[in-house]
Amino acid sequence: MPTLPWTVPNTPPQDTEVHVFASRFETRTLWGALRFLVRTPAVWRQVAHAPGAYGASLRAQPLRRVFWTLSAWESADALKAFAHSGAHRPTSRHLASQMRDVAFATWQTSSDRLPVNWRETIRRLT
Repeated sequence: MPTLPWTVPNTPPQDTEVHVFASRFETRTLWGALRFLVRTPAVWRQVAHAPGAYGASLRAQPLRRVFWTLSAWESADALKAFAHSGAHRPTSRHLASQMRDVAFATWQTSSDRLPVNWRETIRRLT
């Protein structure tokens, strides 16, 4: 699966502060990577309709069992509401046992700097 391009469900106001969330997941097995891929479309559809979502992208290297997510939100509360609802909540619980290595990063940036650069994202996750 190639990188899913930056998708903008809601346009943020110009020159406003946004909450950025990034993650890196490595699955224990190729089976775990397949399970991640199978559940991705439902979560991706959820992001497209999530209140406060300003953009999201996914980078996947399934044969290496590594996945990165990147999203921008109106606030930390909007991100939390997304993570604890819809397809994301059962997916994250279901896949937890499949994960070998997980990293998360959050930071604030200006809406004028969206989409966030993948190079910057990966630097923050390593």
